[in-house]
Amino acid sequence: MVTTIKSIILNAIPDATVFVLDPQNDGVHFEALVISDSFTGLSLVKQHQLVMNSLKEEFKERVHALALKTFTPAKWETAKSNYPLAH
Repeated sequence: MVTTIKSIILNAIPDATVFVLDPQNDGVHFEALVISDSFTGLSLVKQHQLVMNSLKEEFKERVHALALKTFTPAKWETAKSNYPLAH
């Protein structure tokens, strides 16, 4: 499922760098970090909507929860040290 989520996000935002984790190892609760130039100038809400809209079908049947963090490349440079698994 991690690979599926990553593929769906990349299909919607081709320039993105995407990290998806299943921290509870239960196959329904996920975390995603999405870094993209496409987020530049968008509010955090709009950034999240861009990602979440691409995953609507997955939420209907297979995904229960997704903790989502979005970053522009510039914001990622200052935040990435907080996410050691995403390198």
